[in-house]
Formats: sequence, C-alpha cells, structure tokens
Amino acid sequence: MEQRIVKHVLIIANWKKEASHTLSGTVAAYLEEKGISCTIFRTNAGDEQLVVEKGTDLVICLGGDGTVLYCARYLQDLGIPILAINLGTFGFITEISVHEWKEAINYYLDGKNTISRRLMIRVAVLRDGAKVFTGHGLNEMVVSSTGISKVISMALRIGETDAGFFRSDGMIIATPTGSTGYSLAAGGPILDVDLSSLIITPICPFTLSNRPLVVSGESRITITIPKGQRTGLSLSLDGQQNFALCEEDVIIVEKSRSKALLVTSERRNYIEVLRDKLNWSGGGLHA
Repeated sequence: MEQRIVKHVLIIANWKKEASHTLSGTVAAYLEEKGISCTIFRTNAGDEQLVVEKGTDLVICLGGDGTVLYCARYLQDLGIPILAINLGTFGFITEISVHEWKEAINYYLDGKNTISRRLMIRVAVLRDGAKVFTGHGLNEMVVSSTGISKVISMALRIGETDAGFFRSDGMIIATPTGSTGYSLAAGGPILDVDLSSLIITPICPFTLSNRPLVVSGESRITITIPKGQRTGLSLSLDGQQNFALCEEDVIIVEKSRSKALLVTSERRNYIEVLRDKLNWSGGGLHA
C-alpha cells in the first residue's frame, strides 16, 4: 500500500445540516496540521454552481446521499475521489459515519481503503432535432407527469430495437448506485454497485406485464414522448435537476464517459450497508 499524495482538499459542507458548521472547520484544521491546504464550500441547495480549484486532489463531502449526488454531478469529468461523511444515519452511498471521519481520512492518506468507480448516466433531450437539455446523474433519471392525470404514454427503444409502448405514471432509468433509491420503491431490483448495468423501471404501469428490466451499461436507451398526452411531463435527474418536457421530445440515456469515484469505508461494505438499512438481519439466527 502506497501513501496517497494529497496537497489540496475541497470540503463540501451541506450547510442545512447544523453538524457541518463545526465539523467542516475541524476537518480543515486537522488536514492543515498535516500540511494539506483546504477550501470549504458551503452549499444550501442542490443547484448552486460548484467551482473546483485546479490542483484539488480529494473532495470531502459532509452531508447525506443528496450531497454526494450534488458532488458527483460537478466532479464527474474531473477524476477527483469523493470521501463522503454522513452527518445523519448511514446512507446507501455514504458509508462513513460522522464519528469515523478522522479514521477514514487517515486510511485514505495511507492508501489503505479502495475507491469504488460508480457508473453515471448522461441524459440528453432532443426537440425538433436540437439538443435542449443535457445533464449527468449518479442515481437515476425520471420521466413523470406534472398534472392531476398521472398516466403518460412513452415509446421505449433499447439500442436499435423498439422495446414497446408504455402507459404508466412514469419511467425510471437507474444506475446500480441508484438501484436502492426511487427504482427500488417502484419495484426495481437491487444491483451490486460495481456492475455496469442500467435498470429500466416503469412506475405503476397500466399493463401488469410491464416489468423492470436490467440492460447492459453499454445500451443506449431512447424514450420518445408521443402526441396526445393528457398531462404535462417533466424530467428529473437525481431529484436535483428538473426540465419541462414537451410532446415529441426524444430523451436519450446512456452511460457517462466518466465515473464517480467514491472512497469506500473500511468498517462496512455495500452488502453490510444493505443488510443494516433494509433490516435483513432482524430476527434471524446468529452464529
């Protein structure tokens, strides 16, 4: 194990969480004692423009899963690892608790913990042949209705193959990281985060034969919004970027060229997080 060279750290603190006010300064002081310079960025919303200084070697994210999604969006093409410290209960993405921050930082600097390379999606909306929206997400893209009538119509294409016409409350395209989010609530499967796959999950489909589908991460997924909708439609990316859709819009979803680099916890792995968050161990036999 080789020590990692870290000269500058960006601390992104979710300022809505009171604990981040003190902890951000404490972490910065600890790193500066080690000769590592720090910048603290205070975020109050998920749409603030994040500026990352050149020479940043590591991002320490103080918040919850939503803060990590925000960080991943801005860092996705920079190749900077994210060490996420959860200020509440364990998240599905944030495996490191607030009490373990010093240990986690030292493990990282000593080269003892690994970096999980998470697939991200790239989403584009075409309108009359012109690109009117682009964005990146770590969890999922959702097409849903904005009006009283929930049922919308969509045509789905996977690669060069028409995969069917759907009537449902919406459609989720999720990554393995996002498989424990909205997609899971809508009946989708849980995927190991290291897989290169995408999940297509209809939301409350009108036809019961419409089921979640796992496809290769190399797949290009196209959703077309036909004419004759009874409600307005919107696109949401990681619950943080929203875009109003129009009839005849074409939505293209594919994996991003780059990945989110998340520093893993040495205390618990993904399966242990699932076990504890979903209470799989409750009432079972113990060795």
